[in-house]
Amino acid sequence: MVKFLKPGKVVILLTGRQAGKKAVIVKNFDDGHSSRPYGHALVLGLSKSPGKVTKSSSKKVQARRSKVKTFIKAVNYTHLMPTRYTLDVDVKGVVSPDSLESSTKRKASNKAAKKVLEEKFKTGKNRWFFTKLRF
Repeated sequence: MVKFLKPGKVVILLTGRQAGKKAVIVKNFDDGHSSRPYGHALVLGLSKSPGKVTKSSSKKVQARRSKVKTFIKAVNYTHLMPTRYTLDVDVKGVVSPDSLESSTKRKASNKAAKKVLEEKFKTGKNRWFFTKLRF
């Protein structure tokens, strides 16, 4: 079987609190792990997408609307829906599997990931990832 769930692949979460939200795979565990004996992936996602930003908006409004809120989660492969999109953002140094161990590590990783994704949003590329999923 071809492995298509690779780091950088954009997925949509299907269950749980973040159901319907977009996320990007940071690291995948095809054969499982000692604590999770099933195939799963460490994902970094957007719990709150940025708002609409226009040229005519003031700098203050642009700064407020460009904010994102992130989450880090280990998700079973069966709860992920892959998309055709990839996000070329380097978050391996920011988010790691041991960042899920304690709440302080998770908060620090979330803050760092938030900065990385906000910078990615400001470049204007990968627009689909930063829009709300409407269906």
